[in-house]
Amino acid sequence: MFEFIAEMSRWAIPVILLIVPLVAVLRGVKVYETFVEGAEAGFATAVKTIPYLVAMLVAISIFRASGAMEVLVAALSPLLSLIGLPAEVLPHAIMRPLSGGAALGIASDIIKTYGPDSFLGRLVSTMQGSCDTTFYVLTLYFGSVGIKKYRYSVLLGLVADLTTLVASVCIVRTLF
Repeated sequence: MFEFIAEMSRWAIPVILLIVPLVAVLRGVKVYETFVEGAEAGFATAVKTIPYLVAMLVAISIFRASGAMEVLVAALSPLLSLIGLPAEVLPHAIMRPLSGGAALGIASDIIKTYGPDSFLGRLVSTMQGSCDTTFYVLTLYFGSVGIKKYRYSVLLGLVADLTTLVASVCIVRTLF
């Protein structure tokens, strides 16, 4: 079974990259022209999102450099230990909704320190792959399309992040 899944995952992207243009050609879509139009629109979107990205990166840098991360970890550690979340992965859990790159750096440090097959390595890997960067999405994507009223998006995004955090702990404890 594992060999079948490994082989499927190896061929999934090349097959998709072959099938999508093939279906488009069969439907009469001008594939190259459509791709160039999409790339042009993507470039315009990237230029439009730069101010939001810079603002988010500055805010994350201030959060980490000010020591607020350590204060938050110290405050939340006793509460999250009740669900079995080790204190070592708490910085990753806090940073993941803010920045994927920063969270990946923390995950890399944890994996380097404890090993990829350790409980902490598997937990942080599962956490890294199971939730999204809520504030990054809200800041960058919502800002780039002009959404000014986030309404319940922040709350629901954080609830989803907390849900994936608890699910990650449960899954890793159960499977490993």
